[in-house]
Amino acid sequence: MGGESLKIDYAYTFGLPRSIVWKYLMMEEILRKSLPGCKTFIVRKEGVYEAEVEINAGPFHDVIKLEIIRKQEKPPAFFQLHLKGKGQAGKMNCHTDVFLKTMQNSTKIICKTDTEISGAIAMVGQRVLESTANKGLDSFFQTVEKEIRKSLYQLKRGGR
Repeated sequence: MGGESLKIDYAYTFGLPRSIVWKYLMMEEILRKSLPGCKTFIVRKEGVYEAEVEINAGPFHDVIKLEIIRKQEKPPAFFQLHLKGKGQAGKMNCHTDVFLKTMQNSTKIICKTDTEISGAIAMVGQRVLESTANKGLDSFFQTVEKEIRKSLYQLKRGGR
């Protein structure tokens, strides 16, 4: 594909059990609500989605059309994501391994991402791209945790 290669190792800890985190990460509604800059989200079939996502990376502002494929699931410990995207500023092809590890009363998510970026956006530079990706992952997992807690609260309230 050419362009810039970006490798990111990212970790996030949920204060929730692994089985609950897994369950909610597999829900399309949680993915849609948590995807930063998500403009549209379509479920093609289970584990295959299309989305339009607005991104800001340094001086670039673009809307990328993404195909997201979730595969090789090993509940509740591992899955892979493959994202292919195209916008006016370039293209991206991303493979991510997502590990869920139990840590006492919490769950640690470890993401190992390998991304190829081409086009004008690849000229932004490694540090800006890494910063943008890490901010996006922070935003995604913080929103996922907020949505899980909101859902659990509503379930608990409804059960009274």
